[in-house]
Amino acid sequence: MPRYRLNIEYDGSGFVGWQRQANGVSVQQTLEDAVQAFSGKAVTLFGAGRTDSGVHALGQVAHFDLSRGFSPDKVRDALNFHVRPHAVVVTAAALASEDFDARFSATARHYLYRIYDQRPPLALRRGRVWHARGPLDAGAMHAAAQCLLGKHDFTTFRAAHCQAETPVRTMDVLQVARAGNDEIHLRATARSFLHHQVRSIVGSLHMVGVGKWNAADLADALAACDRTRCGQVAPAEGLYLTGVDYPISRDML
Repeated sequence: MPRYRLNIEYDGSGFVGWQRQANGVSVQQTLEDAVQAFSGKAVTLFGAGRTDSGVHALGQVAHFDLSRGFSPDKVRDALNFHVRPHAVVVTAAALASEDFDARFSATARHYLYRIYDQRPPLALRRGRVWHARGPLDAGAMHAAAQCLLGKHDFTTFRAAHCQAETPVRTMDVLQVARAGNDEIHLRATARSFLHHQVRSIVGSLHMVGVGKWNAADLADALAACDRTRCGQVAPAEGLYLTGVDYPISRDML
């Protein structure tokens, strides 16, 4: 039974998130319906990251199995035809080894969070960045963020309804830098993230950026392992899943 790997982009604004839900259209449902439309078979797609409503993706990865083989190019083109008019695109499709799993084979996930920190309202970037009143001190935000690197109990920065078995995660990369004159970009890399972890961290770093917190305050919030010590949770619209890493030997045939 052939297994296919998909690389996917989407604008999360019109979806209830990646995972199929009863209260609206999800990215998973849109793609599963597209697979059935061209192949005649009902399938389940397994994604590398269960992005929330409003969260975007530049490098989501998913896999599914079909009882009949098609060329990867046909799969890509057929899916892109049948997902219309939804804002989701399969940028690549490939045959994968039978033990490849988009979620469990992943060795790292990469996220970008975009903050617009000027006063004028947005036009073209509306819904794609967090319009946070500023200006923000990106240097102070980056310096404070370094206390979150490494292995920690991230209870302070997880959603109250997070279903992960443990709040312990290892943050490999956490960088904050100005991108042009009016945006600040936060880039985070870890093998896996807790529910709302990146958005919670961004909201707490915003407190540093406006001068209400310093690096010690952020470190104290982390050490407290107390959700009530977290800053505001940054809105979903600024968050992007930009890529997922896999071992080369298990990536594709």
